[in-house]
Amino acid sequence: MKENEGGYTLVLVPEDTQRTRSLRLTPRLLRISGALAAVGGIGLALLLGSWWFFAAQTARIPAMERQIAELEADNARVQQLAENLQLLESEYLKIRTMLGADILGDGATAEMMAAEDRGTAEDGEPAIGLSPEIPTSWPLATGGFVTQVLEQAQDGAHPGIDIAVAQGSYVRASGAGVIREAGSDSIYGLYVLIEHGNTGYKSMYGHASRLFVSPGDRVRQNEVIALSGNTGRSTAPHLHFEILQDGSPIDPFTLVQQRTGS
Repeated sequence: MKENEGGYTLVLVPEDTQRTRSLRLTPRLLRISGALAAVGGIGLALLLGSWWFFAAQTARIPAMERQIAELEADNARVQQLAENLQLLESEYLKIRTMLGADILGDGATAEMMAAEDRGTAEDGEPAIGLSPEIPTSWPLATGGFVTQVLEQAQDGAHPGIDIAVAQGSYVRASGAGVIREAGSDSIYGLYVLIEHGNTGYKSMYGHASRLFVSPGDRVRQNEVIALSGNTGRSTAPHLHFEILQDGSPIDPFTLVQQRTGS
């Protein structure tokens, strides 16, 4: 190759002949050739990059198929759990019905039956020699089952007792007095607070499903004031029952004896 002014001349000498051939490379041709080479190089780089990208994506397909299979299996388990939960809820409703949770019927009938039951004492008679204003009667028309006792001195204090009972059971005034509060609370749900005359005692009944009294009403001992329920911060139907003496909670079992039987 010989360099000439403004370019190069490429001399080709074939082995089987004495004749030579020459190719002149001008600067313009060199620039065009360089540009074509650069474009070709870029194209080749893009092609290789695309091939690498698609090869990497293809390599991920087996892992993605495994993930899809796992998700489908999880979805099947979730559907099975949902079916099991629905079955459990159905069985729970049957048990509640067997225990009497749905015996009362509609609200009007419940209120009428509660009105008929007001004032009956049965085994909730006050202790001999004590005023009926002192809260000494069991707060339910049935025995129930005590699931939580007073925990005044512990962290997360529980200022009363919890009594598990079928929803819709009669809640009765533990002592005669005046309804000071009757309404709804974020923790106790539907509740009633009774002030028992000048004795210094108050009693509170929480998580009711229905109230039959209003603030200012006077109630007799053992009078039905509400129906038990599952309102407020509660995980199952029960009655929260408190007795306060001079504003401080006391153990209800110091005054009240639990009723036995249904």
